Amino acid sequence: MSNFGAPNTLTRSLLLAAMVLLCSAIAKAEDVDDVLSGPDATPNVLATDDAEKPDILNVDIQNRFDAFKKTIKDNIGLNFGIDYNALGYVASSSLSKYNNGSGSLRFLGTWELFDRGGPNTGKLVFKVENRHSYGKVAPTAFNAEIGYAGLVSSVFSDQRWRTTHLYWQQNFFGGKGVAYAGFLDVTDYTDVYALASPWTGFSNLAFQTGSGTIGGLPDGAFGGMIGGFLTSNIYASASIADANADATDISKGFDTFFNDFETFKTVEIGWTSGARRLFIDNAHVTFWQIDERTGAATPDGYGVNFSVTKGINDRWLPFLRGGWAHNGGSLYEAALSIGLGYQRVPGRDLLGIGLNWSRPNENTFGTKLNDQFTLEVFQRLQVTEGLQVTPSIQVIKDPALNPNEEAIALFGMRARFAL
Repeated sequence: MSNFGAPNTLTRSLLLAAMVLLCSAIAKAEDVDDVLSGPDATPNVLATDDAEKPDILNVDIQNRFDAFKKTIKDNIGLNFGIDYNALGYVASSSLSKYNNGSGSLRFLGTWELFDRGGPNTGKLVFKVENRHSYGKVAPTAFNAEIGYAGLVSSVFSDQRWRTTHLYWQQNFFGGKGVAYAGFLDVTDYTDVYALASPWTGFSNLAFQTGSGTIGGLPDGAFGGMIGGFLTSNIYASASIADANADATDISKGFDTFFNDFETFKTVEIGWTSGARRLFIDNAHVTFWQIDERTGAATPDGYGVNFSVTKGINDRWLPFLRGGWAHNGGSLYEAALSIGLGYQRVPGRDLLGIGLNWSRPNENTFGTKLNDQFTLEVFQRLQVTEGLQVTPSIQVIKDPALNPNEEAIALFGMRARFAL
């Protein structure tokens, strides 16, 4: 049971109070250009895919399909996209398997059904995926093969069909605030920054949401979020979601949320130079708490994360991120990452370099392990209007679960084709 006591009355009351205060503050905020939304949220993925890109080969084979989608969006408010993603790794050393691979077919979209084109639009957001392994081991399971206490990839698995998003998004107070209700992916709004997307940015979880120190991070999770701008520069959000979520079968979500009520909760406050540079010029602090999960035999826990990024000349994006956790099933007790992104031609290429230090969570792994260092370098290239390729390398020094190896290198290739 949760430390807050059945049926978590104090937890519900505190979260409700935070949401009421947040609503009141947003109502008094100054006008802003956009609402709170992470770069990997479905509406932003669609907007990025629809935008014209300075691709290397100057090839756009989907003009007619784009025109077809635009006609549907203009007529009934339905915007949708299809993409296929693939990732493979080869390791320099391994306890067993030396290579792995996985793919994901995704169908995602938004359907504006209220105040279409207005500031207080309401829309249905959905994302359905098929994640499949190319062999016996998917990238999300490859950590066991190389003795790494972490995830070299957070999304390329062998889960097959899953529903990552199915929720209602409602803007309010003239577009200054936003609320989600339904089946959510908490990484859309928790501790995000411009390079956090596992599909287009860093692959290792150490450089993504939570830096490996947040326990849970459920997706396809029944819950709600409310967030928005308190001033033109300061934003805040609060959320609650089912900690026992199973994106491969969301039909169980109502039962596990309302009956078990083992939940994952966040409160975040941050600063940005402007709403349209929300995750480029950004500094934020995220507080999280997760209940004990009886079925998963995972203890309750809590922690705090921080992130600082600053865009320079629309080309450079240095970052400093980290977090600390007390139990909760997190991979790391503490972690710190530093790095940068660089675009020589914005929209055509992206170089990412990140260095992470992590201390594995003793309560998660059952024993005290040595600290680890992880380096990831990737180069994303926009080959055609719809095709990206991203070669990468990860170097893991002192893998905690493989003390006989001083360092292991992973050579990766990721591809994404979007319509």
